[in-house]
Amino acid sequence: MKSLNLTTQRQAVYDVIKQSKDHPTAADIMNRLMEKGNNLAYGTVYNSLRYLTDKQLIRELKLGESASRYDARTDDHQHIMCEVCGKVDEVMTEVPKDWAETVSEETGYVVNHAHVVFGGVCPECQIKRNK
Repeated sequence: MKSLNLTTQRQAVYDVIKQSKDHPTAADIMNRLMEKGNNLAYGTVYNSLRYLTDKQLIRELKLGESASRYDARTDDHQHIMCEVCGKVDEVMTEVPKDWAETVSEETGYVVNHAHVVFGGVCPECQIKRNK
């Protein structure tokens, strides 16, 4: 494993992400840090997020045009995003192995990994729509 230099600030950012079930944005992380009494500068939070991502302790999720979100789960999994409220959930269904082969044949790329983001409407928004 790569050597880690988890400063107090990086540890605080990492703890917030580990405790989150909702794939927070950097702004969400800032708010949660402030609620816990940690007053970190935006630059410190963004630098911490980059460091934690580079060290593969967290995953940065770039989902469409919205702000990046962060996930403490680094195992292989996919995501689904509500097109109404923006909620993001994990999808544990594996990407079919033949997808990578097909993509490789189509593009000429050697596929190292895949991250699929599904779009849809979450159960809560479906209920609101049907009222």
